[in-house]
Amino acid sequence: MLWRWTGAVVMALLVAGPAAVLAGEDTPIKIGVLGDQSSVYSAAGGRGSVEAAKLAAEDAGLVLGKPVEIVSADFQLKVDVGVAIARKWYDEENVDAIIDVPFSGLALAIAEMTKTRKKLALFNAAASSELTGAKCSPYVAQWTYDTYSLGHGPTSGLVSRGENSWFFLTNDTVFGASLEGDATAAVKAGGGTVIGSVRTPTGATDFSSFLLQAQSSKAKVIGVVEAGADLATVLKQGEEFGLKAQGQRFAALMATIDAIHGVGLKDSQGIIVAEAFYWDQNDETRVFAKRFYERMKAMPTQVQAGAYSVVNHYLKAVKAVGSKDPDKVMAKMRELPINDFMSHNAKLRADGRVLRDLYLFEVKSPKESKAAWDYYKQIAVIPADKAVRPLDQGGCPLASQ
Repeated sequence: MLWRWTGAVVMALLVAGPAAVLAGEDTPIKIGVLGDQSSVYSAAGGRGSVEAAKLAAEDAGLVLGKPVEIVSADFQLKVDVGVAIARKWYDEENVDAIIDVPFSGLALAIAEMTKTRKKLALFNAAASSELTGAKCSPYVAQWTYDTYSLGHGPTSGLVSRGENSWFFLTNDTVFGASLEGDATAAVKAGGGTVIGSVRTPTGATDFSSFLLQAQSSKAKVIGVVEAGADLATVLKQGEEFGLKAQGQRFAALMATIDAIHGVGLKDSQGIIVAEAFYWDQNDETRVFAKRFYERMKAMPTQVQAGAYSVVNHYLKAVKAVGSKDPDKVMAKMRELPINDFMSHNAKLRADGRVLRDLYLFEVKSPKESKAAWDYYKQIAVIPADKAVRPLDQGGCPLASQ
């Protein structure tokens, strides 16, 4: 079997699909969570994203008179497998919207599919800013973050504090290249310099040669463009090499709290991270975190919180429209303010990007932490108008509509 599937049995990998079949209003809303359930990004999203989507569906109750159906699949970090699953879902399984997708290359392929199929792709995990740039689609939303916000957030703050020479350890993917590019632009715009960078394979177990290059660069800041288990491995091995002890600072540009949990505070203390959500920010986030923890025995990441948020808002729009009609639903999603535990009057823009604040955190020391999962102290809020790329700079044709 070429992929794992929850909620349906797949008999063969499709390499081509029929014309999109429009689901009738007599079928329930069906949402597909397409994620990594078995590899380096599984703790950041994985089953947690599925459970977060289910929580949102349960909270919504009946939609168009029926319970919402959540299905999920593991694309195994293979774009061709993910494309085939998405095609099967859209064309044959009456899936109305796909969420999650922690792989920008796959997300871009799915975004292209939405244009002809008129099905929705609501990405809470995919990061490439191209999704709301030149390759935008009227049926796509980028919900939680993008490489522009993640690249500009921590870099601008650190450069302004005098930490102005950078070296990047970058995952060799579309996501990695996009995030390094956005971060490099931010460093240079602030008057800093980028001494060098090195590309790393996904799922590597030994980053020593890459860390030695970063060490020898003498850069003040090592920008880590890694995610999930790869980020955890880099931080652990960086501590073993003594890079922080020698005065170099790590800035994790795509951090999620699961990676910090995996590394531990001893080895991750002092690292700067930028996230759209932290479970212990306020009473609302703590209420959601408690519900999530009861199911997953872990605190939610920003990706998993985003899964709840995007499903919640989508279902509100469907209810308001009284129909699945994708054009009407997307218009309503843009019209309605986004309000939930992680969103406060956020707005879905014409290009598909959600305007939301970004938060800078510093990882606590073991002495500062008072309980399990008490890992971050907030050091800055980057307001949405500063965190998100200006609408007229992305190159999205929808921006002028």
